[in-house]
Amino acid sequence: MNGASHLMDFLDEPFPDVGTYEDFHTIDWLREKSRDTDRHRKITSKSKESLWELIKSLLDAWSGWVVMLLIGLLSGTLAGVIDLAVDWMTDLREGVCLSAFYYSHEQCCWTSNETTFDDRDKCPQWQKWAELMTGHSEGAGAYVLNYLLYVLWALLFSFLAVSLVRVFAPYACGSGIPEIKTILSGFIIRGYLGKWTLLIKTVTLVLAVSSGLSLGKEGPLVHVACCCGNLFCSIFSKYSKNEGKRREVLSAAAAAGVSVAFGAPIGGVLFSLEEVSYYFPLKTLWRSFFAALVAAFTLRSINPFGNSRLVLFYVEYHTPWYMAELVPFILLGVFGGLWGALFIRANIAWCRRRKTTRLGKYPVLEVIAVAGLTALLAFPNPYTRRSTSQLISELFNDCGALESSQLCDYVNSPNMSRPVDDIPDRPAGPGVYSALWQLALALVFKVVITIFTFGMKIPSGLFIPSMAVGAIAGRIVGIAVEQMAYHHHDWIIFKNWCRPGADCVTPGLYAMVGAAACLGGVTRMTVSLVVIMFELTGGLEYIVPLMAAAVTSKWVADAFGKEGIYESHIQLNGYPYLDVRDEFTHRTLAADVMRPRRSEPPLAVLTQDATAVEDVEALIKETDYNGFPVVVSRESERLIGFVQRRDLTLALKTARQKQDGVVSSSVVYFTEDPPLLPADLPQPLKLRRILNLSPFTVTDHTPMETVVDIFRKLGLRQCLVTRSGRLLGIITKKDVLRHMAQMMNQDPESIMFN
Repeated sequence: MNGASHLMDFLDEPFPDVGTYEDFHTIDWLREKSRDTDRHRKITSKSKESLWELIKSLLDAWSGWVVMLLIGLLSGTLAGVIDLAVDWMTDLREGVCLSAFYYSHEQCCWTSNETTFDDRDKCPQWQKWAELMTGHSEGAGAYVLNYLLYVLWALLFSFLAVSLVRVFAPYACGSGIPEIKTILSGFIIRGYLGKWTLLIKTVTLVLAVSSGLSLGKEGPLVHVACCCGNLFCSIFSKYSKNEGKRREVLSAAAAAGVSVAFGAPIGGVLFSLEEVSYYFPLKTLWRSFFAALVAAFTLRSINPFGNSRLVLFYVEYHTPWYMAELVPFILLGVFGGLWGALFIRANIAWCRRRKTTRLGKYPVLEVIAVAGLTALLAFPNPYTRRSTSQLISELFNDCGALESSQLCDYVNSPNMSRPVDDIPDRPAGPGVYSALWQLALALVFKVVITIFTFGMKIPSGLFIPSMAVGAIAGRIVGIAVEQMAYHHHDWIIFKNWCRPGADCVTPGLYAMVGAAACLGGVTRMTVSLVVIMFELTGGLEYIVPLMAAAVTSKWVADAFGKEGIYESHIQLNGYPYLDVRDEFTHRTLAADVMRPRRSEPPLAVLTQDATAVEDVEALIKETDYNGFPVVVSRESERLIGFVQRRDLTLALKTARQKQDGVVSSSVVYFTEDPPLLPADLPQPLKLRRILNLSPFTVTDHTPMETVVDIFRKLGLRQCLVTRSGRLLGIITKKDVLRHMAQMMNQDPESIMFN
């Protein structure tokens, strides 16, 4: 029997794939944590044995920092390449540089010796398509030809983007942030962070943004950075074999993504902490900070904006803000909250229609139709024709003496003799009034078209379009306040702080506040939003206006619904995501939610030493449960532990291949000692190693409020319901989500992942 006993313990050695998870399943956080603790304990004890083991333990300790360094370097490089490619391809829709076709418009004219400061956008080396083809740059024929080519380029870029996504990497579409949030909460979506997704997302992001569609590259850059994180996790077994540890790396990668998207390393860390991450221990905070720093440094080295600065929209305002201005700032916050609530409702309704009707079967046609419509409507208006980033940059700008923008066409006083950077408030000229009309039309266009663009089958971010809506509204309000202060400086609201001939109001600041308000209304970010905005613009002294707008927009938007756009898309797709911020206040008990219900068949269980191999295999075949409780006997139903379905399947398969004497009638036992069996029965099979002896249990009278809290904070997949040690039922994460939906009068089945 000794030989047999040796054979029976073959499972005490780990075998491949135990502890891994199937696609679209949730990880067991507690199990991952305990596995990592065991691994760490083993490495620490081995490190005392020899110098080589000590070196290995030091390498293991430093592997986290190495991964962060690699993530920062790769995501910073990719972001720089994407920025340069987008600049070139966006300008390619309008014309080409004759001296070097790979130069963007700005690069082309800066390298030219014939560029004057007043006409710095015009140089002989840069030619529009009509001028290149016909030799004429003015007239109706040239305008129509330029218009036609602008639309054709947009259609070509969008067609290439959607085709590449559809054929090579369907997961490369969308923003990526809702799925990243779900993955970080413990859900497995295999391939979502794979190599193909990384490659196709990077290429199609350039094409999608260059096509002129109302979308940004910031959200997708978070997805790209997380793909980089996942790629480097596979190099180190510490991360590749532990899903919990992998998620720590992905949290830091998300911070690096925002860092390179906006040039905002601190904002990136706060964004990961506030918006994306589910589990964020202190060491992840430091590593996120390091990854964001390396990524920002790499991007700064590439210098894609050509201004030797990391920030995207650098501003330099020469006037402080005044207390009375808090009123329009708060009003912009209200506008941002209303726009956020309207956008989320409209966009979710459209995406649901796409999912449930035939529209969803033609993603290529939809993208081409929206891109064509966007290009047709955008070209006539100079503010929608240019890229959204350039538009925001112009709206944020202060009107200095050297500005040639239409927004700075003020009527100058003939006897004005002041320093160049402190120009007093002046009456608006005809250029400002025509710019206001064009901006009002651009606002309506952006509001409507973004609703239909976000969620299509191409990479699409929402940060920049939301900021554009707010910046347009803010600039319009800023000009209105500026003109009121100029013409009515004796009014009581202006009397105390705005003297005639002073520079009182900065319209660019209103654009900045409006951008923050609209972005906050859509995403419901607060702290990270304010930090990103002042890092983005370098406007440190304007934190209070930004905070006022961000808080107001969140309050107003929350009055219409607590979910931001990403949470709404998570719900729409039915991902099993338990939001930490949701409150559960209903007075139900575990007994009301647990399975099986009265009308359902009894719970599928295994006994500790009386189930045959064939019975276990039949149970696995007939059911699709993720695991099975193990009890002493079916009569007593005393709980012993819990065994995962995948581990059980692999153990039986391995035993049949490697262990002699295991047949269908062999008894499976989970106890320390083998059961006493008649001599003529085949050899039993010991599976104690795969049994979880401390599954999480609650009693049937535990309030559901507590159960929901336990699921959130411990990241459980399931918990067992007992009474005095006797098994009554089981509650899974899906049961909790169904129950929460039911309590909110939603269809419990509609929220499940499909």
